[in-house]
Amino acid sequence: MQGKRLAANTALTTLAALFTQALGLWFQSMLAKRMGAAGLGLMGLITSVGSLAATFAISGIRFASTRLVAEEMGLGRMGRIPPLIRRCLLYALLCGGLAGGALRLCADSVAAHLLGDVRAALALKILSLGMPFLSAGAVLGGYFTGTCRAGMALGGPLSEETVRVAVTFLILSLTGSTDPRLTCAAAAAGSASGELASFLVMAILYLADKKRPRPDRPSPPGQLRRIVTVAVPLAFTAYARVAVKTLQQLLIPLGLTKSGATAEKALAGYGTVRGMAMPVITFPMVLFSSVSELIVPELTEEQMRGNLEGIRHWARALLRFTMGLSTAAALFVLCFSKKLGAVLFSSAPAGKYIALLAPLMPVMYLDNVTDGMLRGLGEHMYTMGLNLVDSLVSTTAMWFILPRFALDGYIAILYLSEIFNFILSIKRLADVTGERLPARANM
Repeated sequence: MQGKRLAANTALTTLAALFTQALGLWFQSMLAKRMGAAGLGLMGLITSVGSLAATFAISGIRFASTRLVAEEMGLGRMGRIPPLIRRCLLYALLCGGLAGGALRLCADSVAAHLLGDVRAALALKILSLGMPFLSAGAVLGGYFTGTCRAGMALGGPLSEETVRVAVTFLILSLTGSTDPRLTCAAAAAGSASGELASFLVMAILYLADKKRPRPDRPSPPGQLRRIVTVAVPLAFTAYARVAVKTLQQLLIPLGLTKSGATAEKALAGYGTVRGMAMPVITFPMVLFSSVSELIVPELTEEQMRGNLEGIRHWARALLRFTMGLSTAAALFVLCFSKKLGAVLFSSAPAGKYIALLAPLMPVMYLDNVTDGMLRGLGEHMYTMGLNLVDSLVSTTAMWFILPRFALDGYIAILYLSEIFNFILSIKRLADVTGERLPARANM
């Protein structure tokens, strides 16, 4: 029964993710032709800072709501879920409001001194408006994921991506501008509008949810403490990791400049890899990201019931599935890399970097699914700690390697980082489940 439920939820989520990713890839292609590689590089830097603010806005609450709702489901305490969600929303709105306010106040300084480009300030200010809606929507998305109803959870990402692209496209069409300051601001306005739309859709679905259990009376004690216990350690680890990751992204154009490139060429090179090649490489990941998220409540319920054999079954099946499909996707992308670069971005360098990164796809996707299984088994702090260490090592390597080897050095660091992360993640999963998973997965 659980296998059928996961398969149905995965199919629904994957179809929706394929739609949003395809729309996003088309959108990235459109931006590339309007902005150019250098404009995409600037947008990538803005997105890195926006991701840091988003991490502060969410502060671990999406995973906390998913995990705690799944625990209550596994223990049969349905009446405790509504008050749990209310407390999660209060936590989320506080964090989202603080993150948005801080980004708004610091936008000019961040653009001038951290990004080194004052044109980014307007986009950062606009991005700040969406932070409270992002955090609140994360709670409701976590609720639907925790109750294993992927169909309900799809309303958020579908509406977000559709509104994001529509608003950005509308603004760019009305203004006709190719100025990076205004095009980045238009993309930021689309992003903030998408967060608002996603929250409104999720809120309507939650309020209209006929399966939503009635709350216990009186309200169960200790829920806020449970939320804080799960979310806060995860949040602080996420802060550190994303801060390092943001620093890493900012160091790339700087390192390329030190290698001899002009500032504009450095932004263009960064934009080619980050804004053109990586969206193609990560596009097939939607097939596995859905599984990675949906497996969390399934494994949590199995863990609450003490069903170790069921956990081992899920692990073996998912690793086999991911290995086979990711290898096929990598071969396809490798064979058609030149055409993908030419058709999507009218860029020969994009095709070159797509080909260079294609062999890394199976490792990236296996690591993504393995991390999802570890989170479902309560090993979220391990995965976050490992990702933090990985980011620190990668950032240090970039400081020394990029000035000498430029973009080729960046590609090498990506390979070493992903392989290092996956080896330690799969070893941890084998230890937790008590089985030699890598060997069994390839049988």
